[in-house]
Amino acid sequence: MACKVEDSTDFDDQFLTCPVCMLHFQDPKVLPCLHTFCKKCLEEWATKQQPLECPTCRTQVSLPDQGVDGLRTNFYVNKLLDFAAAKKGTEPGVPCQVCEGGQGEAKSWCTDCAVLLCESCTAMHRKIPATRDHELVSQDVMKANEGVDRFQRKRHCHKHKNQELVFYCESCNALVCTACTVIDHRPGKNHDPAEIATVAQKKKEKLRELLQGIDLRLKEMQESIDEVDKKMSKLIPSKDAATTQAKAYFRQLADILQKREKEILSQIDEQCRVDGKALQTKKEAIEFELAGLTSAQTFCQQAVEHGSDVHILEVGNQVHTRVETLLAKQPDLESNWSEFQFVENTVVAMFEGKAKNLGGLETDVDVSKCKVVIKPSVQGFRCFAELTTVNKSGCMSFTNSKAVKTTLKNPFGKNVQTWLQIKSDGVCEMSYIPKVTGNHRLDVKVNTQQVAGSPFYVNVQSRDTPVLTIGKEGSGVGELKGPVGVAVDEDGNIAVVDQGNRRVQIFDADNGQSLKCFPVDKATLFDIVADSNGNVIVTSVAPNLGVKCYSKEGELLNTLKPDCMKNPLGVAVLKDDRMVVADRERKSCLLLQPDGSLIREISNGELQKPWLIAVNESRDLFLVTDFDAHKVFVFDLEGEFKFSFGEKGQDEGQFESPSGITLDQAGNVIVVNLRDSRVQVFGPDGIFIRTVVTVNNGNPCGIALTPDGYIAVACFRRHCVEMYRYC
Repeated sequence: MACKVEDSTDFDDQFLTCPVCMLHFQDPKVLPCLHTFCKKCLEEWATKQQPLECPTCRTQVSLPDQGVDGLRTNFYVNKLLDFAAAKKGTEPGVPCQVCEGGQGEAKSWCTDCAVLLCESCTAMHRKIPATRDHELVSQDVMKANEGVDRFQRKRHCHKHKNQELVFYCESCNALVCTACTVIDHRPGKNHDPAEIATVAQKKKEKLRELLQGIDLRLKEMQESIDEVDKKMSKLIPSKDAATTQAKAYFRQLADILQKREKEILSQIDEQCRVDGKALQTKKEAIEFELAGLTSAQTFCQQAVEHGSDVHILEVGNQVHTRVETLLAKQPDLESNWSEFQFVENTVVAMFEGKAKNLGGLETDVDVSKCKVVIKPSVQGFRCFAELTTVNKSGCMSFTNSKAVKTTLKNPFGKNVQTWLQIKSDGVCEMSYIPKVTGNHRLDVKVNTQQVAGSPFYVNVQSRDTPVLTIGKEGSGVGELKGPVGVAVDEDGNIAVVDQGNRRVQIFDADNGQSLKCFPVDKATLFDIVADSNGNVIVTSVAPNLGVKCYSKEGELLNTLKPDCMKNPLGVAVLKDDRMVVADRERKSCLLLQPDGSLIREISNGELQKPWLIAVNESRDLFLVTDFDAHKVFVFDLEGEFKFSFGEKGQDEGQFESPSGITLDQAGNVIVVNLRDSRVQVFGPDGIFIRTVVTVNNGNPCGIALTPDGYIAVACFRRHCVEMYRYC
């Protein structure tokens, strides 16, 4: 139920309707996300889903130990349902719900019994000792649409059925009756019952303060939506204007090219005409000389072949002189013409490259402020880099993948294929699969301009080489001394138990820089985990043993040291803030409430030295490494032993003192051996899959898997955390 009722007398039927069954609520229960459903609907929904999700907003819900019964009842909805039922009593002909109309129509409403009464039954109701103190609402009040708050069922104590809940025990966070304040909640050291009205008033004041904050946030969000709507209204006109400008620009370029084409074709035609005329003149001149020589040849030949002696003597000298004259003449027989052709002053391929710079989409992206983050790269794996586009104001800016151009070359100058994907506003993910190790060159452009820092050099490592080493031996900032436990917090940073320096350090998983650290006095830390609230939880083995909870800023929030705890090593936190702790001295695991109270002790009698823990809540299981038994044991959260896997040895699937353990998204189990430094992967059923890497002899202890697929290994003896590619 997410709708808001502005006036308690102004609500519609939809407000009282369960979103699942589409009927009026029956025993309405409120989920932590503040959506309301029928109890029965939620129970049926819970049987279909594990874990349970809200049917409306899909928020995952951790049910209390009592299940759906343990959820809060929406008494406001019950009140409105009572009001709706009472309103029917104002209609003519509505029968009394006690005598079923035998003595008349309904005239009043009992807020304690939630029934309509006729005049006769009302009078009887006031006479019976058990009901004479009940509050009755008359027909006139119901018709006037006033006093909705009076239509409220009174709540009675579950232990003292005839007692109304009129007190609130703050130390127990429970509503109690007068009898409870005498027996179970007597005022004193452990209990402090106060009148409900007093406590409720204080709570109302706090809620009113929250409402003010909500109103302010709602106003800001609405203003933001209005601003987005304003920009959206400009989107299509902006597109149309840019399209019109682009078409006009390229039409001009096309017109220029067509004009140049006509000029060149005209020039070719003119050259052809001029050359044709010259060649024709040359041809005619040669033909004229040819005709004269041919005529002399014919005359001379006839004289020689057919002339008499007298004829030869008469014309011989003349013929001789003519022929010699013609032969002595040197005619110009060369045409002096060479074939012309079109010349590409600009090569098409070069022009194609230049054409990419002909126009562009101008946005407010400032390439000088854009940032590129290169993720550690490993040969044969899909690797990533992220481009964040920023506008001139320094804010993240929208961009499109076509505006981004990337070129990646391997050490031999060959191109490596890259893929682009817009992940979110202003963030573009670049991925690639390098086939060789060594330095690769990555050029990144936005709107044809090089971003700041481009080209970038990407060092591709082999899969057996750590992509990043965090820390070195020492006690300064960013230095470590005997790191043991390691975890990934909600921001993806690496949290490390710096045992030798008695402190916790947080590192940036991308570059290994120390972000913060805080000391833990008088305690030898062992394991670390981050809970769903962003707090850091560590175990302490000596001299001040227990489980300590710190805020993000390093403030100690709580220390748990139940009597059942003797020597805590590994710790895991469930989504509902319960904890599982491996206790080396007790040779068992302890399932604890958030306040440290023991729920149950878990062991199958075979645990020798339980070390570190991983939890698979989707299967309701937890796994613990056993340092001395050289195995991984699997239990469910009810304490039942399920199975174990592994044995002592250095072959595939065998262990040499297993220490760190974690799970991937598929439920596969990742285990590291302290003695032989192998990181191995097993299926959810414990079947060996593969060896990821053998760490460089550093006594690896805790391990953690980052969201982007890297394994962080705490190397105790080498005083560092090494990052290896997992997937």
